[in-house]
Amino acid sequence: MTTIAPTAAAASSADPAAATPARRRRSPSARRSTPLTIAMLAALAYFLLPLLWLLIASTKSTQDLFNSFGLWFSHAPQLLTNVRETFAQDNGVFVRWLLNTAVYAGVSAFGAALLAAAGGYGFAKFRFRGDRAAFNLVVGAVMVPATALAIPTYLLFAKAGLVNTPWAVILPSLVNPFGLYLMRVYAEDAVPDSILEAARIDGAGELRIFFRIVLRLLGPGLVTVLLFTLVATWNNYFLPLIMLNDPDLYPITVGLSSWAAQAQNGGAGASSDMLALVVTGSLISIVPLVVAFLMLQRYWQSGLAAGGVKQ
Repeated sequence: MTTIAPTAAAASSADPAAATPARRRRSPSARRSTPLTIAMLAALAYFLLPLLWLLIASTKSTQDLFNSFGLWFSHAPQLLTNVRETFAQDNGVFVRWLLNTAVYAGVSAFGAALLAAAGGYGFAKFRFRGDRAAFNLVVGAVMVPATALAIPTYLLFAKAGLVNTPWAVILPSLVNPFGLYLMRVYAEDAVPDSILEAARIDGAGELRIFFRIVLRLLGPGLVTVLLFTLVATWNNYFLPLIMLNDPDLYPITVGLSSWAAQAQNGGAGASSDMLALVVTGSLISIVPLVVAFLMLQRYWQSGLAAGGVKQ
């Protein structure tokens, strides 16, 4: 007697459970939302259009900025000319502003990341009197805008004689309450207590444990805080504006603002293409940030997901 194997259609109709995985695999595409897609496209345009405008505007002269369509190139693009004139303006002061910004942002980012890692690790793994109250104070400091602290910080630094020095920009940027909160959440899961106990049994001191073991385990969260601080310090405008008086100490934000003021008021050193140089300088200033994000994004993404799932 010959046994005939049932067909796939007959099997699926006979066994409803067998068809369930197929329906589940098709369910994500079936649940597509047109309004949600439109909203995401609108959000994408909201973030990308300013960058597109900046890229296109950097190829124009000041006259073309006002006489041509903002989201399309002019008849005579001159990006390379604008870049050369930007670096040559005022005896190459733009290069000095760029280096100042790199120093301020780099030192602040590494310092703030290290302090946040130390503080977050301490809050996560050590218990001491008043630890909860201290951490609640840190969480409350996250809600305080930086501009509200700018004037008190200026008065304090004026008493200390640090106004109009690089330290007036670097030291306030080392304090990052959000970074400390993030590192505390990350350290709770990323640093196992068993590893700490094993290191202590082997005779390692707390500083050696922190620098040789903990910092390696906190790598993704450390890079996340570093990137956040790097971007915040690089784009900081108000604090350097009130702290610095010497143009040679300006970061790129304050320097480009001074060029824009010259272009509007026709001050000393202003040229007919000054506004085009401001736009081109703005484009150049975002390139290092884009490079930093592209190089460190995998660490940044894993650091943001820290603490989302409890093991």
